[in-house]
Amino acid sequence: MDLPILPLAITMMAGPQIISAIIFVTVPRAARISLAFLCGVALAVTVGVLVMLLVAHLLGNAVHLGSESDKGSVGNIIKYVLVGLLALLALKNWRGRESAEPPKWLGTLMSADTRRAFTVGLLVIALMPSDLIVLLTVGVHLQQRHSGFAAALPFIVLTVLIAALPLLLRSLFRRRAETAMPAVRDWMNGHSWLINIGVCVLFIVLVLSGA
Repeated sequence: MDLPILPLAITMMAGPQIISAIIFVTVPRAARISLAFLCGVALAVTVGVLVMLLVAHLLGNAVHLGSESDKGSVGNIIKYVLVGLLALLALKNWRGRESAEPPKWLGTLMSADTRRAFTVGLLVIALMPSDLIVLLTVGVHLQQRHSGFAAALPFIVLTVLIAALPLLLRSLFRRRAETAMPAVRDWMNGHSWLINIGVCVLFIVLVLSGA
């Protein structure tokens, strides 16, 4: 188990990812649709970790990544570059906050079937730049520690658990959740720019603090 990468699981699902999960618990057949979405997320994160571990391994064979304790090591420089990219993304979201709108595809999820929900679960991980950056950070981190895929399993499980929170809350607090979830969904849709900035800031803090 590699505990330092666990907090990065939070950034994996913050943004359109968790909004999708909330939307799916407000539709008819919510449990079935949500489970399909979770399967897509689980597959995407698992494959993503494997791919980024391979990328980090190839980088490690090409150049010496060094140790995490060496701030000037190639591995840490890669992490700092990724931090810089997310800082630019946060700045872009801030500058465009007045005209920011949620992705149009979010509005189509209310009519999604299980196949569409599974596909969305795959794509909200596989196509999100912030998630790809997190996965690459995880891969570089594990390579620096000479850890294998097994060390990333808690990270994968926690990511899926976070994705499952809306469904778990709906199951535990059914009547209250059915009332609250649509309001939460609408607020997050209207403040997607703020959520994206929060994701970027959280990632930057976690990486710079040694996550």
